[in-house]
Amino acid sequence: ADLLSKLASTKRPGQHQTIIQETLHSPSLDDKVVNVSDNEDLGWMAGISGYLKEGILPEDKNEARKIRMRSAKFVIIRDELFKRGVSSPLLKCLTASQAAYVIKEIHQGICGMHSRTRSMATRILRAGYYWPSLKSVCQSHIQKCKECQQFGNAHQQPPETLHHMMSAWPFSQWGMDIIGPFPPAKGQLKFLIVAIDYFTKWIEACPLAKITTENVRKFTWKNITNCQAEAANKVILRELKKRLGSAKGQWPDELPSILWAYHCTPQSTTQETPYRLTYGADAMILVEVGETSHRRQVFNGEQNGQELAADLDLVDELRDEAQIHEEACKLRASRRYNTRVKPRSFRVGDLVWRLLGEARKDTSDGKLAPTWGGPFRVTEDLENGAYRLEELSGKPIPRTWNATHLKFYFS
Repeated sequence: ADLLSKLASTKRPGQHQTIIQETLHSPSLDDKVVNVSDNEDLGWMAGISGYLKEGILPEDKNEARKIRMRSAKFVIIRDELFKRGVSSPLLKCLTASQAAYVIKEIHQGICGMHSRTRSMATRILRAGYYWPSLKSVCQSHIQKCKECQQFGNAHQQPPETLHHMMSAWPFSQWGMDIIGPFPPAKGQLKFLIVAIDYFTKWIEACPLAKITTENVRKFTWKNITNCQAEAANKVILRELKKRLGSAKGQWPDELPSILWAYHCTPQSTTQETPYRLTYGADAMILVEVGETSHRRQVFNGEQNGQELAADLDLVDELRDEAQIHEEACKLRASRRYNTRVKPRSFRVGDLVWRLLGEARKDTSDGKLAPTWGGPFRVTEDLENGAYRLEELSGKPIPRTWNATHLKFYFS
């Protein structure tokens, strides 16, 4: 520009056409020019602050009207923006970086507390700070807080609808489980292996000193042969507690009478006793011997044998009716269960926390042990809420895990 001005002033009239002109369509320098501003971006406060300080409004009429209406709740004090609050007279308005510092200090600082979203938002308001997305930012921060995830409560709502299992005929499908350890009994018996038939609810149980593959195989071969244990476990444990008193080591002696009592008790699902669904007739219980019942008084051995034979011929109809009752009962249970479902599913590659449970907790931590362990990576979706996991190093986690024991890992 200086050269052009000098040439224009020194050239004689009529000789200006000798000036060489060049038009540059792109910058002659390769370096990018960066504008640096010392003032932090005000973000959401820019429009309101500009209007209150200098009366600046956007050209769009709707936006201008919106800013005028919002600005009525704000005031400038010593060049800082404040909001007229309800819980506090004045709330200092914060930018994104200021809000991040306040949230971290309120949640994790020396005087902080790992509280939930509403409690944390209330504490920030009571401290005198404000920004429009206060509640959602608090929720996002808490969701990503590692300590809040690791020590959070276990889920109470089921993640999947109830998938009930039906057995087509008696003794075709069994469930097995192991209870223990119990106080050592005679022969160092400490464990109880339990199997229950899904149709008749017939229970087989055997006390064991050790849980080994061979012992389980022998039990299966002897008691099931065809190769709802949790419900049976509860019944057995409840009755053992009530019968044993202080003599805890006598639990194997009480086991046969508990199983007999269970077999002679009508079940809510089938409306029949396991004994009758198995043998076609109700068993005679000891009370009928001590206090003679009507069928004891009119007992006829020959006629009784004929009636038992007839009952065995008619037992199929009895089992069909019991199956109808069971299906109806399970459908009612499914409807009640499904009202509480909060869907929660995972995809391959997702990072998850796994519920530790009492068995996997570090005993040295005592009451301070975390509730969740991880993170782990989902490697396979087996449907119906079952997943396979691996550690972040790639080491597979044994067996499958249900969505009930998993939750998302946020980072």
